[in-house]
Amino acid sequence: MSKTGGCLCGAVTYTLKDEPAEIGACHCNMCRKWSGGIYIGLEAKPDAVEIKGADNLTTYASSEWAERAFCKTCGSSLYYRVTAPGPHAGTYHFGAGTVDDLGDAKMTGELFIDNKPKGYSFAEKTHQMTTDEVMALFAPE
Repeated sequence: MSKTGGCLCGAVTYTLKDEPAEIGACHCNMCRKWSGGIYIGLEAKPDAVEIKGADNLTTYASSEWAERAFCKTCGSSLYYRVTAPGPHAGTYHFGAGTVDDLGDAKMTGELFIDNKPKGYSFAEKTHQMTTDEVMALFAPE
């Protein structure tokens, strides 16, 4: 079953060919600034995404290994995408809030747990990764 989503104004929409089973949270400083809080997203393989209105997207190379995309009309943060070579190249991470219906997707992980502000935590126990662990997984050598 596919999932749909898009930006606030509707200029950019997308379809995910696969039903997301899980979502995750990122506590890195960049994601918190970009999303205005905790970035909660879901992963999608490049061949499982169809984007309409891509000419309304602006991308920003936020690191050596990823870019972030947002609608140039309404400013909605839509996704970050891994740009570095390797097994995760091209993988999208769409903001959970941009998905029309998350269904039964469960939060299973938290990235950059060592950067999480002390003022909040999730009730569910998740797989947690530190900055060093995330960089070893995604960042180019």
